[in-house]
Amino acid sequence: MTLSRFFKSHKILNFLYLILIFCFLSFSCDFHSDSKKKSFADTQNQLKTLLLEPNLDEATRYAIINRIARNLLAKNDYSSLILFLTEWVESHPDDEYNAYWLLMTAYAYRESDAAPVASYYFERILRNYNDLLVQNKSVHFLCLQELIQISTNSANRISYFNELISRFPNEVSTTELYMRLASEYEKEGEWDNAIKSLTQFLAQDDAATIQITGIPNAYLSARQIIDFNNSSKDWTFENLDALVVAVKQAISSYNWRALDRYKSKVNFFAMSWKQDETATNAQENFSMHSFMLGNRIRYNEELDESSSPTEAYLRTWGWSNYINVWYLYFRKVNFPADPEIHGRWEWAGIYYGEKL
Repeated sequence: MTLSRFFKSHKILNFLYLILIFCFLSFSCDFHSDSKKKSFADTQNQLKTLLLEPNLDEATRYAIINRIARNLLAKNDYSSLILFLTEWVESHPDDEYNAYWLLMTAYAYRESDAAPVASYYFERILRNYNDLLVQNKSVHFLCLQELIQISTNSANRISYFNELISRFPNEVSTTELYMRLASEYEKEGEWDNAIKSLTQFLAQDDAATIQITGIPNAYLSARQIIDFNNSSKDWTFENLDALVVAVKQAISSYNWRALDRYKSKVNFFAMSWKQDETATNAQENFSMHSFMLGNRIRYNEELDESSSPTEAYLRTWGWSNYINVWYLYFRKVNFPADPEIHGRWEWAGIYYGEKL
């Protein structure tokens, strides 16, 4: 609802009265002019006196309350603003602009470094008051934007993101919100919903090009997770020892077919140590056959000393005259969405050359 609806419905007498009120407000609120102007306190008192007039139409009443509130905002007098607006809402529960007055209250608490109280008022507006437009902006939309900034609770943020997508799809980047939703679902352990949100993200037209602050390589990351989720995952091993033994046996017997089976079928990379695993040109899909044919491949008996409980490196050599040394990279599968796979091990890639 906007003020224009009120103006159109009033009689000429009310309209002229409204013009007189605005003229009074215009002259009385210039606090930096000469002695003809009233002091701040006098002006506020006069406005409050006007507010007591019994026959005020809603548009005029809105204008007076808004002027009182904005005068207080201009003075950064947040405590007085909060008191005035909350008392007004409490004593006038039928004022259809109460959502806006509470929005100003929430902003005042936010500016007073009282984020939890601000959050309470933003939530109160969303759950208890109908939406309305102020300066062509939805009050509910503004509340959701603020709550996302304030809240650190994933369950709440999930609710806010979903509400923005469902109610204001033309006001937000749904592509970005689907990605952020997936992240929040993951924090909550809601893996099915996380996968669903990533799938919705990938289905957006701009998913491959969007840049999302705090989430580098969003498209490739989402693509890798979804591809892994949809794969057979039959190349994984129960533990690291079993994987290393199998790979060593395949190398010793020059069984390239076995090595091809052991390689991860999703997101396998082969690159130098300086490259980024998520780089497009680092993703490789090749057979070990041509590299084993005619070459004498060797490996260290022990894993590299830089190996950890979640990652391991096996130094091998003899693969080619161009790059002789390859480090085979094994990692623990981090995929809580599938408890049967989570915690197993996979051969995830190859690093070319000696370690840097």
